Amino acid sequence: MRILLIADCYLPIEKSVAVMMHDLAIEFHRQGHEVIVAVPDHTLAAPSEAAVEDGVTVLRIRTGRIKGANKITRAINEVRLSSVFWKAGKRFFRANHCNLIVFYSPTIFFGRLVKRLKKLWNCKAYLILRDIFPENFVELALLKKRLIYWYFKRKERQQYVAADIIGVELPRNLQYFSEQGFEGKYRLEVLYNWTSVNGKSVVLQNDRERLGLQDKVVFFFGGTAVASEIDNIVRLVGNLREQPNIHFLLVGDCSEVPYLKAKIRENNLSNISLHSPVPQDHYLGMLSEFDVGLVSLDRRKKIDCFPGKILNYMYSSIPVLASINPNNSLKHILEKAGAGFVCVNGDDDQFCVYALRLAEDARLRKQMGQNARKLLEKSFSATRAVSQILSHIHIYE
Repeated sequence: MRILLIADCYLPIEKSVAVMMHDLAIEFHRQGHEVIVAVPDHTLAAPSEAAVEDGVTVLRIRTGRIKGANKITRAINEVRLSSVFWKAGKRFFRANHCNLIVFYSPTIFFGRLVKRLKKLWNCKAYLILRDIFPENFVELALLKKRLIYWYFKRKERQQYVAADIIGVELPRNLQYFSEQGFEGKYRLEVLYNWTSVNGKSVVLQNDRERLGLQDKVVFFFGGTAVASEIDNIVRLVGNLREQPNIHFLLVGDCSEVPYLKAKIRENNLSNISLHSPVPQDHYLGMLSEFDVGLVSLDRRKKIDCFPGKILNYMYSSIPVLASINPNNSLKHILEKAGAGFVCVNGDDDQFCVYALRLAEDARLRKQMGQNARKLLEKSFSATRAVSQILSHIHIYE
């Protein structure tokens, strides 16, 4: 059958959602389906452009800038996504009937488009729901419950109504729908994040030697998002500054980087390095050279999330050291599999203890890394995600 995937970014953008949607598209294609991916692109000269990439038809639609834009510009451009996609893509959509729509959130602004396409094609839609918005911004004190919040809530509901099935990220996300009074209103299930478990391009550039880290146990952190609470990482770095064999490497770029640089200068931290973003194949090559994958989640978060960086850590067979929000089901998943150590953000002593255990025991790192890889193959593969999504769909050509 023909499947339409909709997301707010796609390769070559180096974001976890872009990589995940690419892996999903490739797996649908591998299983014999015709795949179309529709994504915004602010760099296009024409209103839309379609091309075949890796056997998948990618429909890029010209929009305003979203990724990397300031908050106001991004909000304005996201609000217009459904109308812009329909205006620029309707001729393509009418000529390419699809049997299934799979759309990714965030963003929350594809609900109207999906509703219109479902009517056009008489098909079903599966919503992959991640980072529940706007509630996650309220938790992080980035948004107050004023007029704009209620507008976003309306858009949130629109995407739920447009979906026949909603796949949430972790088991405790189901609790959100119950607390919101949505219990029984929507068809829900847990759909874990995914990645391709084989065949990824990995470029080795001898980064350990290039960065002068030959004699170090390197704790690697990918990305510097607001929800990661960078201060949590800074505290760990500061608490381990007297450990000469430990070094921290942060790779990525976003609005938090200037703040992080200032904190490093303020605390005179020499056991941490920042590296600019690298292409995905180089990123995986870096991971294969280093020792531990770091995860930090803001302690104020009440809604569970599964950072995409963990998939790359597991793919590269390195253990995970995570400091996360209370009651996050991520702790049970990782610890049950023996794939790493997890503590609650704010328990700095335990965070340090776990870091030291991993730094001092190469055999433990290897075993946990192997367990992480096994966990990936069992529960977080693109093959598993595609099979789960298709298990609900009974409309074939």
